[in-house]
Amino acid sequence: MRQKFSGKSTAALIIFLGLLAFCAYTLIHGLSVGVYDIGKLGDHVHYGLDLTGGVNVVLQAEATDDSGITSEKMDSTVAAIKKRVDSMGVSEATVSRQGDDRIRVSIPSIQDQQEALDMIGKTAQLEFVDPDGNVILTGENVEDSKAVTQQTSSGVEQAVVTLKFNEEGTKLFAEATQKYLNQQIEIKLDDEVISAPTVNVAITNGEAVIEGMEDIEEAGELAELIRGGALPVKLTAVETSTIGPTLGQDSLQQSIFAGAVGIAAVLVFMLIAYRGLGFIADLALIIYVMIDLLIMVLMNVTLTLPGIAGMILSVGMAVDANVIIFERIKEESRSGKSLNAAIDAGFKRAMTTIMDSNITTLIAGFVLFFLGSGSVQGFAVTLVLGIFVSLLTAIVVTKHLIKLVINTGLFGSKTFYGI
Repeated sequence: MRQKFSGKSTAALIIFLGLLAFCAYTLIHGLSVGVYDIGKLGDHVHYGLDLTGGVNVVLQAEATDDSGITSEKMDSTVAAIKKRVDSMGVSEATVSRQGDDRIRVSIPSIQDQQEALDMIGKTAQLEFVDPDGNVILTGENVEDSKAVTQQTSSGVEQAVVTLKFNEEGTKLFAEATQKYLNQQIEIKLDDEVISAPTVNVAITNGEAVIEGMEDIEEAGELAELIRGGALPVKLTAVETSTIGPTLGQDSLQQSIFAGAVGIAAVLVFMLIAYRGLGFIADLALIIYVMIDLLIMVLMNVTLTLPGIAGMILSVGMAVDANVIIFERIKEESRSGKSLNAAIDAGFKRAMTTIMDSNITTLIAGFVLFFLGSGSVQGFAVTLVLGIFVSLLTAIVVTKHLIKLVINTGLFGSKTFYGI
């Protein structure tokens, strides 16, 4: 009966090690099976400004009316800037408030400071003005805007911005074009006339066109500004910095190398200090790293240098938990308990210490996340995430692996386990 049970455990251990090796290979190199292509894990990770390069801007808000700078206006401005940045297709950008009247914007993969400032800093107040100088409608009445090319009556292609109004805007524009036939309606952006078409026919379909664009790029920028909406405050850049892609790539490579060296040193230390238990802890640590990275990818967490530091710190927390458990197992073994009894008692005695140390770190992580911003939040996210995963691997995975190895009957000596 013992031999049968040992055989099943041995087979389970072999299958587990095979699956672990397969998962590790897939995460590192990717996998292609027929029409299915699973890229390597690194291709799915979102990297922050400090790792990919980009532009970092701090904007000072100034009131445009007598109501001053209010919290509501600042929140609306942050939301509008986020919308503008999203329209650029930069999903990893961060926009956050600093104090009562400043906003920090970090945009990865953009190296042109002026391009970033033009996109996020313009007030973008769009107005349609009648011949008497009265505002007919504003950008708030625009539902969508797109940059396209159209042919003129002479057959020449030109870049234009098409506008689609909401229900109220459609009604107002129809009334205005009926009233001002054969007259000009000016289209202004931040009080500057960008187009002044003559109304040849009443427009009742809720659409309009802005002409006068030099190329499709200029039309695209204007369309993005209009889609992003007008800002309720005026913004002035007080601090701008650019991180080159080469510097970011060097930082990424150095961080990966440092992390790999640190984890390798921990694996070797555990193996030397705790022998068989150390080897099992190393397997659990590899599983921890894989699960942690997978969760980060699934949650679309943006990885930054502080984030990498948080990951490495959580690796230390995971190892610390194993060290506490193994030392408790040693103590129980010295008291004369059997191998299985010493392991059960060691895990039980270590739980209080492990939970106390991790809970205090979790509290610090949550405080950093809710009170911090930008890279501080990135550090907090990876730290908190890493602690939860490390508790799972140190308490659950390590214990089950130890039991599995013992039940194989292949390694029954306390000397093998370092106790």
